[in-house]
Amino acid sequence: MAPHNRSCLYKVFVPSYTSRVLVEVLRCRGVEGCPLWLRVRAKAPPLHNSTALDCREHTPCQLALDLPFWQHWYYVLVEKHPGVPGTISFQVTVQLTDCSRPSLVRPPFLPPSASMNMPHSFGSAGGLALEDSPPPMDPNSTKHPSTIPIASPAGERCWPVRPTLRNELDTFSVHFYIFFGPNVSVPPDRPAVFVINLLPVLDSGGVLNLELRLNVSSLCGENVTVFGCLNHEVPLTSGDNTSVTCATESLAGFLLSVNATASLSRLRIPYPQTGSWYLSLRSLCATEHGFEPCTNVTAEVYLRAYLSPCINDCGIYGQCKLLRTNNYLYAACECKAGWNGWGCTDNAEAFSYGFQLLSTLLLCLSNVMFVPPVAIAVRSHYLLEAAVYIFTMFFSTFYHACDQPGIVVFCIMEYDVLQFCDFLGSLMSVWVTVIAMARLQPVVKQVLYLLGAMLLSMALQMDRHGLWNLLGPSLFALGIMAIAWTARTIRRRHCYPPTWKRWAFYLCPGALIAAAAVLLYAFVETEENYFYIHSIWHLLIAGSVGFLLPPRSKPSGRLGPLPRRKGCGYQLCVNEQEELGLVDPAVASINSICTS
Repeated sequence: MAPHNRSCLYKVFVPSYTSRVLVEVLRCRGVEGCPLWLRVRAKAPPLHNSTALDCREHTPCQLALDLPFWQHWYYVLVEKHPGVPGTISFQVTVQLTDCSRPSLVRPPFLPPSASMNMPHSFGSAGGLALEDSPPPMDPNSTKHPSTIPIASPAGERCWPVRPTLRNELDTFSVHFYIFFGPNVSVPPDRPAVFVINLLPVLDSGGVLNLELRLNVSSLCGENVTVFGCLNHEVPLTSGDNTSVTCATESLAGFLLSVNATASLSRLRIPYPQTGSWYLSLRSLCATEHGFEPCTNVTAEVYLRAYLSPCINDCGIYGQCKLLRTNNYLYAACECKAGWNGWGCTDNAEAFSYGFQLLSTLLLCLSNVMFVPPVAIAVRSHYLLEAAVYIFTMFFSTFYHACDQPGIVVFCIMEYDVLQFCDFLGSLMSVWVTVIAMARLQPVVKQVLYLLGAMLLSMALQMDRHGLWNLLGPSLFALGIMAIAWTARTIRRRHCYPPTWKRWAFYLCPGALIAAAAVLLYAFVETEENYFYIHSIWHLLIAGSVGFLLPPRSKPSGRLGPLPRRKGCGYQLCVNEQEELGLVDPAVASINSICTS
């Protein structure tokens, strides 16, 4: 390490089935006492609070990491003490112990110029410099040192890991099957280890479910408890057979247990980290002195592991939805009626049954306000408009009866169909009312009715909850009405509608009521006040239709043919004799006229 450098950074890749990593600083020369700090960290360069060792106080200077992360890089930082002048030479060795063969220690990664162990320097200001500064080699050392045998920790062994078979059913719906399962045997002398592989992106947006069920009949009357430890990236199989924890200094997992009293245990992990998850099962017998290894008792456990979009499909108070943020797809519960939690199971702020019933009745019975507009439309001979209002009233009532969460629900058909018909009926009610106010020719009006129904269906299919689905057709219909009224006003040279009573008692109140309804729908309505604000919306829209619907059109003022009156006028008659040429021409003009 040159005088202007404060540290050297190395990295080493730890493969699978590595039970121990030993990092050691050897042959420290140039300064008395080896004033170096040795720091090691997984997945990223070490920080000030990472595992560290002062080489002045420890001889030999070595750090041992048990149960390291598999398939990850470990970073080794050799840092100089402040105020140390001169050049320091040293040698760094990293020894990896294969847990399947404890006596085999892989050779240290030397020389340091190897691609997997390239040293880098940290500048004095803390920035990362990319100049290569390989530490000097001892002239007496060999370029490729031989394997250094070390003693493995007491009782350290590596048990075989049983794989699982992946079966994809749907989005975030994956079942993991165990070979010769799902019933697995847990012997008394060693743990049973299983691996569950979660694919990146595809499996991280759901919920990882794990279920353990103990077969009590397999215990033969013994007080056996089966402990399961689910951990990410490395199995926690400690040599201490009596340990019931699922954590070490650097690792932490999820602990499950089943026994004769509680034979079922479930674990759910929302949005799990991808990669390999290891489940270690071991059986221990409860005694007066705690848990001890069992003798000649093989416990049988039913194991089920699967991915699901949501927890318990969000229950009866929620709906599981697939959401997308940028390119990331994930599932989440949309809770209703005040319920919260991952699976809509938190009832701390839940609505009571009486409140749910009240909200359902308000939303459904407020549609009765459409009865007066239907009666007015029928009386004014607006039969098509009356049919649209009846359609809206019917589907709005049953849609809101089906849309409620919890147990106050009544659906006569699929929810999606009811929702589409409710939205379509609401928009068509506004459309036909404004077009009827324009008093267009029957053919033009029928064409606009049909065209509006088709365009509104298309708009609702694209986005049902868009605000412009309501404002767009309303503004377009108002434009048609304004053009028709303006043309009629210019032709008659008088304001249309002509009477001030129509403006004062019908049009102005109806327009104000409709504007208030639109403002409530657009700016006031939220999920918290939905049940009463939307009920007011029903009342206002139906009330505005009753005011705005025009009166019955008067008969046309064009005069038709007048009816004949008896005793007046004349009738030309044809004389058959004249046609046959049998009448004297002198009297033909008289005989051919018949008066009536």
